Amino acid sequence: MNKRGHVLNALLLALGLGVVIEPGLDAATARTTAQITVPIVLGALFPDVDTAFGRHRKTLHSLPVLGVFLAYPIVFGNLQYVWIGVLTHYVLDVVGSRRGIALFHPLSDAEYGLPSGVTTSSKYADLVTVVVTAVELAAFWALHTYVVTLDLDLSAASEAAAGIGI
Repeated sequence: MNKRGHVLNALLLALGLGVVIEPGLDAATARTTAQITVPIVLGALFPDVDTAFGRHRKTLHSLPVLGVFLAYPIVFGNLQYVWIGVLTHYVLDVVGSRRGIALFHPLSDAEYGLPSGVTTSSKYADLVTVVVTAVELAAFWALHTYVVTLDLDLSAASEAAAGIGI
């Protein structure tokens, strides 16, 4: 998928996750959506930094990179929602495009993808992006509802920032 598709995916996903995490159409939902949108969009764009260095769809499109973003909030207490953007970038490249990605780079350069994708220049690219996003959103809803809450308590960080005048 191209950058436009990844941004579209991230924005739609952030809007949907805002409602999943904070059900309703009120100020709390709007605040949650605003809180998670930027990290998810930045995470969705991060893997394509490898277009400027390294090898595209290999260097930053791998499970070890995703592991770093999953560990970051646990180890350092920040970047809580960036991993969602990185993960959904991978899903969109594996499911939505024809080429796939090198999930096990640097151990292997083999690219993994599904035959369901379209080329990035296809007139159906946006439609495929929306369909993949809907499936991702349903998966995150199930994860949030039945496995683990995605509502991370960031109030301590907010209070600390307020305490130093930020």
